[in-house]
Amino acid sequence: MADYSNEALDLHRRMKGKIHIELNDKLQSLDKLKLYYTPGVAAVSKAVALHKEKLREYTWTGNNVAVISDGSAVLGLGNIGPEGAMPVMEGKCLLFKHFANIDAVPIILNVHSANDIINTVKAIAPSFGGINLEDIAAPLCFEIEAKLAQQLPIPVFHDDQHGTAIVTLAGLINATKLTKRKLDACRVTIVGSGAAGVAIAKLLSLYAPGISIIMVDSKGIISNNRRDLNPSKQGLLAFTNKDNISGALIDALAGSDIFIGVSSPGLLTASMIKSMNNNPIIFAMANPEPEIDPDTAHRAGASIVATGRSDYPNQINNALVFPGVFRGALDNSVRHITDEHKLKAAEVVANLMDRPDYDHIVPSIGDVRLVPSIAKVIC
Repeated sequence: MADYSNEALDLHRRMKGKIHIELNDKLQSLDKLKLYYTPGVAAVSKAVALHKEKLREYTWTGNNVAVISDGSAVLGLGNIGPEGAMPVMEGKCLLFKHFANIDAVPIILNVHSANDIINTVKAIAPSFGGINLEDIAAPLCFEIEAKLAQQLPIPVFHDDQHGTAIVTLAGLINATKLTKRKLDACRVTIVGSGAAGVAIAKLLSLYAPGISIIMVDSKGIISNNRRDLNPSKQGLLAFTNKDNISGALIDALAGSDIFIGVSSPGLLTASMIKSMNNNPIIFAMANPEPEIDPDTAHRAGASIVATGRSDYPNQINNALVFPGVFRGALDNSVRHITDEHKLKAAEVVANLMDRPDYDHIVPSIGDVRLVPSIAKVIC
């Protein structure tokens, strides 16, 4: 795997980050300035003050999103704090603008309790058309998103959860077709019960009610026999591990059709893959290094291997989804991103692959069809 560290450091230093603000119009005369600022802006402010619903019509809030993080769970890096999270938030904003022409603003918060984050986001929410939560640790992220979605009149979307889940489901729709499986009849082992793992499990169970899901965390299989489960993990037992098996990852994988990793590098071994059903599907999505090297997985018998990286086939990355989700939400004045939206988005992404193959189960991140196709179903 290539090391991009030095090149990335040099590029960011030279460019002073990844984003900047541009004007919608040129101030070629004082008359234009009088319209955009004083005295003309007073008329606009009065109109919006009297009709707050027109804020989106007269300001950039009709096309902007706040990308918000406290830096407590940055992908692949962990709790590196708000300052460490800023380059990642800038990157997210770059993708919003490049793929969906959405003006996104990175906001890092030096507060870390659920109430503090919720209150801070609520206080700044009138400045934005949508809220994209990013890299906030579980289980706090579940409470934060749920309460903000309930209390704010604009869409709130925790991309680590739902973007990842949508792309994962899209990939599995095509992977199961290629391996002549029905997702509804598969046994799935998910390693990682944080934001992404929980959201993936929930979305899979909605799409394929007959699916059998076993969740595994750092202490083993999540079962009713455990006494150390937080409320989020206890909630998983309502629709996972129906046979209440206990044990370690190797016990969960025996007889599984699908492995989904959203955890740590090196957790999956060749011998574990060999204990799975024939032609297993491996989604090793830990970043920057997957749970198993794809070549090792293939040699062990894996039929389809996906990772979160762009330098391997089958990149399962939420960047395929969130620009289109917010493009649709902003264009259609959607206040809440629902489970139905997520399921439809997954089907759209899967169906964009007219002829999926073992190395191409989801579109490329640069596929220009993604944003408009997803946006159509977010309505």
